[in-house]
Amino acid sequence: MNKRILLSLAPVALLSACGFRLRGVPEFGFGSLYIVAPASSPLARELQRTLDGSGSQLKVLRDPASMPTAEAIFDLLQEQQERVVVGLNASGQVRELQLRLRIKFRLRTPAGAELIPETELLQQRDISYNETIALAKEAEEALLYRNMRTDLVQQLMRRLSLTRPAK
Repeated sequence: MNKRILLSLAPVALLSACGFRLRGVPEFGFGSLYIVAPASSPLARELQRTLDGSGSQLKVLRDPASMPTAEAIFDLLQEQQERVVVGLNASGQVRELQLRLRIKFRLRTPAGAELIPETELLQQRDISYNETIALAKEAEEALLYRNMRTDLVQQLMRRLSLTRPAK
């Protein structure tokens, strides 16, 4: 019986010894963030939703009149979806595509000091293609782009939480 208890507690002891802990609520080095992005940007909308739902004390601003009061300004400089043919069959029909989602951004203070210089992030996924089920493949592409956008937002969250303004 004692051996069973010890064996059942062993994974818990190992996880705590390796430094594992849940991610928790992100802590940002600034209290308010203004997002400069087109209103039609799906990435900006998802970033704002994720920041609002993160449980942190960060205040997300989108009203242009509030831009001077923000402690940090996130500029979404580019958001580009690409669809590249990477494989053809013997008769020259498309068989494989690569989907890419590329963003460029920077983080700065209202005074213009760069907190994160202009940075490019790229997500890509490979997808097979068959013209007989084009509608299903279109839906799969939309799902893959949404997943890539979510991955990019998570990367942005980690980068934003590590940024500390110079005092």
